[in-house]
Amino acid sequence: MLFDGTGDGRGGAPNGKEGADSRFLHATIGDCRWWGAAVDSWPHRFIGRSATGSGFEGHQRPPHAAGCQPDGGRNECSAQERKLSDRVTDYFSVLPHLNAVLNTSSFVLLSSGYFFIRRKNVKAHRNCQLTALATSTLFLISYLTYHAHHGVTRFAGQGMARPVYFTILYTHTFLAAVIVPLVIITVRRAMRGDFQRHKRIARFTLPIWLYVSITGVVVYVMLYHLYPSH
Repeated sequence: MLFDGTGDGRGGAPNGKEGADSRFLHATIGDCRWWGAAVDSWPHRFIGRSATGSGFEGHQRPPHAAGCQPDGGRNECSAQERKLSDRVTDYFSVLPHLNAVLNTSSFVLLSSGYFFIRRKNVKAHRNCQLTALATSTLFLISYLTYHAHHGVTRFAGQGMARPVYFTILYTHTFLAAVIVPLVIITVRRAMRGDFQRHKRIARFTLPIWLYVSITGVVVYVMLYHLYPSH
């Protein structure tokens, strides 16, 4: 029951039009206050509630990163981020060694394929050459991935080692670009059964491909084992 100070003092409602207007005014004010309090308290009821059974999962506060404290845990989070970065760096540091293995595999497979075709073993020749193509493709992906993340590794050798290294490196890099279209044309002609034209271009493709593969290994040995940078 509402009291507006115009009643008879016994809790009764006021009489006449003025009493009705007064009751309506007080009821309206009371409703507005109730809705205001409800709206103010609504976000605090559901933010942070358990997701089970609440029906307001979308209003939960975002979770913190695993192992990070919500208050004052910046140092701990930074340490975990550094640890993750170190793991990624360790992963990329393996790629040069993988590249050397892939180059060595390509050289062995190409040499074996040449040996088989000289013995008229076409099937073994084809299998070796296609596997060499697969290993060279993996090498290219690994090489680009490593250098996109790590950049250029400087050669630390001095004296005569420098001209020897850079001569091998520059010829390797140039012929690695030349060999790509040659390999595509050579393989395409073999797949089409055009073996006469395949043989003519393979006389150039094979020695260049072998040179690129073996010099890739030589560059790796000189850069990471004979003259490693610290």
